[in-house]
Amino acid sequence: MEIEQTGLKDCLIIKPRVFEDARGYFFESFNQNTFEEKTGLSGRFVQDNQSYSSYGVIRGLHAQTGEFAQAKLVRVTKGEVLDVAVDVRPGSPTYGKHVAVRLSAENKLQLYIPRGFVHGFSVLSETAEFLYKCDNFFNKASETGVIYNDSVLNIDWLIPEEHQAVSDKDLLLKPFAELQHI
Repeated sequence: MEIEQTGLKDCLIIKPRVFEDARGYFFESFNQNTFEEKTGLSGRFVQDNQSYSSYGVIRGLHAQTGEFAQAKLVRVTKGEVLDVAVDVRPGSPTYGKHVAVRLSAENKLQLYIPRGFVHGFSVLSETAEFLYKCDNFFNKASETGVIYNDSVLNIDWLIPEEHQAVSDKDLLLKPFAELQHI
């Protein structure tokens, strides 16, 4: 596994070692010992989630607050997404900055998003399957987020506005300026 820094502290791109031959490929998508050794971060994940979406879907920007805050390790098993993480850690030198990484079944890249970030993605392919490993359990009462099209964050989701599909729930998220500390 190779680790690449993103410019946002502890938000990391992970590139697995892939073994390919005429039969196909094999790779270890996660190894707790290797992750912790290479990053110095906890690799204890307690919940896995999976989503399936069509082109133009934008999910996010989401987080959990307080004792239910979550770090995530995300990857794509079908299709391609633009994955976005925004640093919302109070006092962080990169507060309000974001990173956007193309994750696909083809490139097999993963993004580690530490606690203290809001997270979302847009689907760039016809369809996409997206997997999340979370280090804490989901708690509905602890949900928070930022509206995907916030003018301060100015995220380019790479989806023309007329093709963007956003849930009613996500359309109700508040602007970045009104985000309560997570």
